[in-house]
Amino acid sequence: MGTGTVLLIIVAVLIFVVIGIYNRLVSMRNRVKNGFAQINVQLQRRHDLIPNLVESVKGYMKHERETLEAVVQARNAAVTGLQAAAADPSNAEAIKTLGAAEATLGGTLGRLFALAENYPDLKASENMLRFQEELATTENKVSFARQAFNDSVLGYNNTVQTFPNNLIAGRFNFLPGEFLEIESEESRAAPSVSF
Repeated sequence: MGTGTVLLIIVAVLIFVVIGIYNRLVSMRNRVKNGFAQINVQLQRRHDLIPNLVESVKGYMKHERETLEAVVQARNAAVTGLQAAAADPSNAEAIKTLGAAEATLGGTLGRLFALAENYPDLKASENMLRFQEELATTENKVSFARQAFNDSVLGYNNTVQTFPNNLIAGRFNFLPGEFLEIESEESRAAPSVSF
């Protein structure tokens, strides 16, 4: 074999290695997007429940207008954060913003449920009991979806940051992903919905 043939074989092998790494990075990034799609479904369901919940408690909690408005504002911020993150789940800043918005929403929902304790008729309301159950179920699904998403991000980040993948990832703009974390301790757990 001549030197030209050896060089040609080496270049061909390198091209195949680069193609293999690139395809693996694309596959891992798509897993992150799929993981986020599962979160998106559950958070959208949660966000859709909140206006109905606020509407059902409004008649009982006439003197708690400020809290109800805070819940609506937090929900709207969470919806906006969800839309931004859904547009590009690999955008670390969008995921951080979503996590902060969801933490705020969890905190305002917690305050709403704490105030609802002062309204016995509301606690016994069939609508409220149904919302409690649906919200608790949704919170559990969000938790599982977030865990699966974070596992996908971990795998993707490991792939992006290890050698020689990091050489290809940097060249083709594969940036590390961000874990979806809820910032406040009180909102790490599902909001208390027991009446």
